[in-house]
Amino acid sequence: MRNLNDLVRAAGGAENLLRADKYDRADLPPAYDPGLIIPNIPQEFSRWERESRSWRETVALFDQSHHMAGVFVSGPDAQKLLGRLSCNSLFKSVPNRASQIICVNDDGMMIGDGIVFHLEQNLFSVYGAPMVSTWIKFHAERSDLDVEVVSDDRSPVYANGFGNTRPNCRYQLQGPLAGKLIEKLNGGPIGDVKFFGMTEITIAGHHCRALRHGMAGAMGLELWGDWEHRVAIREAIIRAGEEFGLCVVGGMAYLVPAIESGWYQAVLPAIYHDDPTLDAYRSWTPETDHNALMMLVGSKSYQRIEDYYRTPYDLDLGKFLNLENDCIGRDALSKLANAPSSKKVTLAWNRDDAKALFGEMLTPGGRNVKFLHLPANCDTIGIHYDHLTRNGRDVGTSAYTAYSANERTILSMALVEESVEIGDELTLTWGEAGGGYGNHVVPATDPFQIRAIVSPAPYSRVARETYRTAEMA
Repeated sequence: MRNLNDLVRAAGGAENLLRADKYDRADLPPAYDPGLIIPNIPQEFSRWERESRSWRETVALFDQSHHMAGVFVSGPDAQKLLGRLSCNSLFKSVPNRASQIICVNDDGMMIGDGIVFHLEQNLFSVYGAPMVSTWIKFHAERSDLDVEVVSDDRSPVYANGFGNTRPNCRYQLQGPLAGKLIEKLNGGPIGDVKFFGMTEITIAGHHCRALRHGMAGAMGLELWGDWEHRVAIREAIIRAGEEFGLCVVGGMAYLVPAIESGWYQAVLPAIYHDDPTLDAYRSWTPETDHNALMMLVGSKSYQRIEDYYRTPYDLDLGKFLNLENDCIGRDALSKLANAPSSKKVTLAWNRDDAKALFGEMLTPGGRNVKFLHLPANCDTIGIHYDHLTRNGRDVGTSAYTAYSANERTILSMALVEESVEIGDELTLTWGEAGGGYGNHVVPATDPFQIRAIVSPAPYSRVARETYRTAEMA
């Protein structure tokens, strides 16, 4: 089997590989064929508009049993390994707590992030960006630590007869009425569980473990139980949730709450430039790994592959860093702490410009614009970079676009320079820079200019008079 380095060489460079389409690769594994983020889940259970409102108005049930790739890390040195790989306080985690894992390379540039569940002494599970799982497996194999890593692969996207079994089913309950539903399921309060603390809950007689967190300030739980009990647990949640207006969320609406709540899916993992350690990593990474199948998409094309990289500070993760421990990237992150960085914001699209884009899409023989499909235009395993300017000057990039039925607005996540302020109007260049190699070339599209108002992340509408004035300008 070829490895990631082989693919980069065959493509004539990393960006050629990343800009290329992957649709006709005969070796695509079922987990990424086609390259959709949400496998196995129907697009809608009711109506996606209703489903995407439920996490704000009632309670939403998200099925996370299929798309989240993970690993189990065990052994006497499990925590030592994870502490080396994460630049936050994971090195001093305790059982029944969850922590974010933030992985960077030696230069302090992001590999990816995810959630680590400290299940018991010397046993952890890690879920989130697939880039993190691969990074953990590589370093565990090369280390001299007493540790074992077992993969928990995601479900096939196009099942086509492929069976699928995982250790656990995984569901998430979110919304203003989630707390009442959780108490009903448990037969009483779950107790004073701190944010990112873990607890236990019994559903339909089946023992589940759960992580306490929430969206929009409301209590929520991510819970998991034995795979063979997945149907009974899910049905019990749905029955109990009827009186609270529970909505089962399908694949179309799944990503919308994430963008409303300010979650930035991912930036390009900083593994593609010339570096001895990263060369070894790419040579170890198989051609069917997520790192070899993702695509760079959007209107922004940089001169160097390194220009796509971002730091934890750019992603508003600086507040979570803890550099007391000897972790990968520690020295670089210390030096970057006071350097200029981007900041994470949400962009609210101008209504007239959005209507004009759809007008072009509906015009036979019209401009060759990049189509916008709703509700989420970030449902594939692409890494998005769209060009952002203010008064003609580059100020950052936008990504991860969706239509919010709650706000009746098209929103994009963005990373912008520090001088940009809430309420500013930016110009987003909507389109595809194109690129690739051989038979895998993605054609460029005509650039289309979208005005957008800089808004907070998590999203909230800026002052109405500011928004109206910007639209009338």
